[in-house]
Amino acid sequence: MARVYVSSVIPAAADQVWDRIRDFNGLPNWHPGMRESRIEDGRPADQVGCVRNFKLQSGEIIRERLSGLSDYDKSCTYGIIESPMSVTNYQATLSLMPVTDGDVCFAQWSADFNCAPHDLAAVTNLLTRDVFQSGFDALKRHFGG
Repeated sequence: MARVYVSSVIPAAADQVWDRIRDFNGLPNWHPGMRESRIEDGRPADQVGCVRNFKLQSGEIIRERLSGLSDYDKSCTYGIIESPMSVTNYQATLSLMPVTDGDVCFAQWSADFNCAPHDLAAVTNLLTRDVFQSGFDALKRHFGG
């Protein structure tokens, strides 16, 4: 199993950042790589088990199932159901932690997954740069960093 991990410091309180990213259907509101999103079957976007169906800026579709959401821990865990990436058993967690020395928070995003060895470098690079770091960079810009 492969693992990707990216962390960053966002220049805002964890509560403020959580308010921006908590909505499982709200990815296009803060991540530049996402075009549109909807929750299937009319379920609430914070209900564990709901499925978000979203379109990337490239037009490709990804479907993900929410497997955990904690306002207390400020974390969201989800798995990919359908994706153009050549991954299986994909499980990711995005979480925030307050930093007590200043009005900032520590953000971390990780994913565990399986993929063919010949695809590993490309998938790892895509997730690291275009998904996780790109999302953190957008949050930093939004909050003035």
